[in-house]
Amino acid sequence: MDLSNRTVLVVGGTSGIGRELARRFAAAGSTVAVAGRNPQALSELAGEGFGTFGVDVTDGDSVVDARDAVLARYPELDTVVTMSGVMLLEDLRDPAHFEAARTTIDTNLVGTIRVIDAFTPHLVERGAGTFVTVTSGIAFLPFPPMPTYAASKAAVHAYSEALRAQLDGTGVGVVELVPPAVATAGQEKVNPHALPLHDFATEVMQLLSEDPTPHEILVKGVHMHRWAERDGTYNTLVAQRSQSLPMRQP
Repeated sequence: MDLSNRTVLVVGGTSGIGRELARRFAAAGSTVAVAGRNPQALSELAGEGFGTFGVDVTDGDSVVDARDAVLARYPELDTVVTMSGVMLLEDLRDPAHFEAARTTIDTNLVGTIRVIDAFTPHLVERGAGTFVTVTSGIAFLPFPPMPTYAASKAAVHAYSEALRAQLDGTGVGVVELVPPAVATAGQEKVNPHALPLHDFATEVMQLLSEDPTPHEILVKGVHMHRWAERDGTYNTLVAQRSQSLPMRQP
């Protein structure tokens, strides 16, 4: 993928990985817009020269309105990155966890589908473009304290595979970004093994710039998650990760 002359929309790009990737695309020479829910963050990004748009991916009307505003300003849009997501802890023994599950699915999975549906006609009509979906190493190696997060990201992986197959021949590609734990928003204090954001973004941009662009963007730090079943380490690693269950009883 040539990163030097694209028109990119990062949905959910107001913080963390999304914000850093927006900056990296811009530094590479692309025109970049960011959509999200945080007005203060959008204002800060506008001050950096990004086009900014308010959007709530759990609201279909909001997504459509944002799509219309983006295409009115950037009719040459060719790349849509779907970053929006939430990570919520759940105790599956407590029925109250269902609200967290509902929120997670509506944001991470259905929100991704809403965004893709909104922009598919535009990209197909162009005959060229790219969707970048964002899953997680947890899609392939579950982290038991966040069961619905893992399920939602596994679903986005499957959806991305199906979308790629259905768009074959249209000129529209689908690239899946699979992050490991990345040190954003203080996560380096929670998880000392989290990959520094700068290192992660640098490796991602290198992989995206390959020709042909890989279907999956896998930094080295996520290989242990992605290939755990193939490598025969899955059961051991899930058991290890289960030890961090905050609700575990003696």
